[in-house]
Amino acid sequence: MKAADAVAQLLSDYGVTQAFGLMGDANMDYLSVFIEQNPGSYLPAIDERSAVAMASGYSRTTGKIGVVSVTHGPGAANTVGPLIEAVRANDAVLLLTGDTPSNQPSHAQDIDLAGLFSATGAAFHRVRSSSQLVADITRALHFVDSMNTPMVLNIPVDFLTDDVDYGGYQRSELEHSRLQPTPDALDNALGALVQSSRPLVLAGRGAVRSDARDSLIALADKIGAPLATSVGGKDLFFGHPYDLGVMGGLSHPWAAEVIAQADCIISFGASLNDFTTMTGGFLSDKTLIQCDTSASSFDRWCTPDFSVLGDATSTATAMVEMLEEAEYKAENPFRERVLDECDIRERSNNVVDASGAEPLSPQLAAHLIDRHLPTDRVIVMDTGRFAISVWKHVHAEQPTDFVHTLTWAAIGLGLSTAIGVSVANKHRLTAALVGDGGGMMGLIELATAVKAKLPLAVFVFNDSAYGAEYMKLEEKGIDVRHSFIDLPDFVAVAQGLGASAVQVNDRAELERALEGVSTIESPTVFNIILDPAAEF
Repeated sequence: MKAADAVAQLLSDYGVTQAFGLMGDANMDYLSVFIEQNPGSYLPAIDERSAVAMASGYSRTTGKIGVVSVTHGPGAANTVGPLIEAVRANDAVLLLTGDTPSNQPSHAQDIDLAGLFSATGAAFHRVRSSSQLVADITRALHFVDSMNTPMVLNIPVDFLTDDVDYGGYQRSELEHSRLQPTPDALDNALGALVQSSRPLVLAGRGAVRSDARDSLIALADKIGAPLATSVGGKDLFFGHPYDLGVMGGLSHPWAAEVIAQADCIISFGASLNDFTTMTGGFLSDKTLIQCDTSASSFDRWCTPDFSVLGDATSTATAMVEMLEEAEYKAENPFRERVLDECDIRERSNNVVDASGAEPLSPQLAAHLIDRHLPTDRVIVMDTGRFAISVWKHVHAEQPTDFVHTLTWAAIGLGLSTAIGVSVANKHRLTAALVGDGGGMMGLIELATAVKAKLPLAVFVFNDSAYGAEYMKLEEKGIDVRHSFIDLPDFVAVAQGLGASAVQVNDRAELERALEGVSTIESPTVFNIILDPAAEF
């Protein structure tokens, strides 16, 4: 079997049913075979940057490997930005690329791929010979699948025409056992927890991956604690009466007050980075108990008072069992004292409704979008100033249905990520929320979404400025006009790319435009005009 055939066959045999990429000299041979073997399973992007973002979105919402293939040189170089985002978000992405032909040392597209990708944090491996090709791809797939982290596999183009042995591939069913905490670590953590009078349970993406929602709620109920999440765990506790939402810079003001009153935070699967802790401010005068499956997580951003190495579900379940055995009962629960039968979701909505006067505010726009979207929606968020409002007022029923590109804080990845998410969720609506700057960066991929006939709603929060820079210039007393951007008409560009599009100037127009949003079957853009001076 030719090596190119073996690459395609191995991907198929491993169970890869969807791939993304952009064809070039380094990958055209095996991509062509894969496409022929798996009709409709490959989505070509317009640029490589988008292809990696699509693979990340696909992986994030499915839990499967996001496979993306690009060519050498410029094609590989274009992937660096979204690959960094994928690394920091721990997305299971396998990026296949290749060296230029070895018999052309002066090839115009030659570049040191290992050096190029070294700064991204992604694992990198170069296939050393065609005889190692099948084994190396197998190991790469296993690595990405088990470690939930991106890897770049460099398949030199020279090898693809070689004959290789391929005896078929049988996927081994590995038994995934949950990491159990040690009794001593549990005793120490629980001793501190029961001594607190104002505990708070915090969940991150590790808790989402552990499917720990019910276990963490049981623990919170037992100790009388409100619940909060990091950005990575957003909406894990959606609908729970004591859900505070996201902890950090994106907290509701009233939720931040509750968090500030806590005297103990027990964290499960959250990195506790500066965004979550407000550069340590939310940890001040609090006992911190950190539970995680990786010892390297402890002391990375802050030093916990007590650390528990264990899976979130296993750890929380064990804690509840130990508390029940001790017949522990929280006296005068903290959450009831501070929230007193408050419906948090309604409180959030009332704040938005109170600010609903014209002109249209970003908070109200976000609230109206959330109210009109179908319940079974998937949300994808780009990064930018607009996110300050949208994060607080737009929700998903499941945390895996809320996908963001905030990890590296790079604008422009949202729309492409949403396309990858929508490919995995063609039976329901994907809503991409983007700013005007980041939205225009990714708008070209609307053509890809149109071609794929995706049910995709794109909401552009358009204030005709780079919002974060607007705020910072204003703080510095510098003319904010330097942050203004004169972009093409989103509606005209979207329509030119084959999508439906509508411009929204006020609340009435937005509500009219949203009336049919739940029945969208093809890409549709909502260009929402906002004032850059409005409070975000």
